[in-house]
Amino acid sequence: MAKQKKMSIEVNELKINLQTINQNEYFSLTDLAKFRPEDSKTTIQNWLRAKSTMSFLCAWETMYNPDFKGVNYDAFKNTSNFSISPSKWIESTNAIGIISKRGRYNSGTYAHKDIAMEFLTWLSPTFKLYVIQEFQRLKENESSSKIANDDWNLQRTLAKSNYHLQTDAIQSHLTQGDTIQNPHLVYASEADLINIIVYNMTAKQFCELNPDLPKSQNMRDLGTTLQASLVANLEFLNSKLISEGASRAIREKELRLQKDRQVAVFNKKRKKRTKKIV
Repeated sequence: MAKQKKMSIEVNELKINLQTINQNEYFSLTDLAKFRPEDSKTTIQNWLRAKSTMSFLCAWETMYNPDFKGVNYDAFKNTSNFSISPSKWIESTNAIGIISKRGRYNSGTYAHKDIAMEFLTWLSPTFKLYVIQEFQRLKENESSSKIANDDWNLQRTLAKSNYHLQTDAIQSHLTQGDTIQNPHLVYASEADLINIIVYNMTAKQFCELNPDLPKSQNMRDLGTTLQASLVANLEFLNSKLISEGASRAIREKELRLQKDRQVAVFNKKRKKRTKKIV
């Protein structure tokens, strides 16, 4: 039987329940969805109906769930105007990234941390930053030594959360045609577009400045929680802009504006907390 541990955080006066199941954190999507004025059930179903959501869930389940029924996913994907509930998704595909809990306490729809971050990006990038801050505070309070050895590396989790959406968009819209000689350079160029905006350098420049680091480590692994969240949010926005056919110049402008907005929100929130402490 799966070992479970219950905990919660509070963000913008919303209590968000979490559960640790077999050393993996699951966030209550039901609680997170209360950020929107409509009922949580409707919000979650609207999110599930998005094609980008289905693509992400399929990619996640394929990567982490050997019993995932991908054939049944194709049936959802090929149905126009489909409506799907969390329980129907779970039953039809044998998914493990989303779970539905019933009972008097902590009932509702829960999602693995990777999927919860995807939901938050869709829900509100700003609200996502607040959730990340409070969750990080919770983890820090548990035990500093435990965090050092924790299997969940927050920076890596956030940095990869929308990676597949961006690469899918690149593959569909930027690597097609006879003029593309090396598609890998296109992927690297798009990754560096975000690297420059968030870290002020390319991946190659980082390696040149840090020759003693293992090749398996990069700036996204070693960045701050804010930087990791910015990467995830900007990858999501970039994938949408690529799909809409926006030029690189327009995409860079929009990405920088979004980064500046989110950093301003983060700094404003931090100043308020500093004043309260003083």
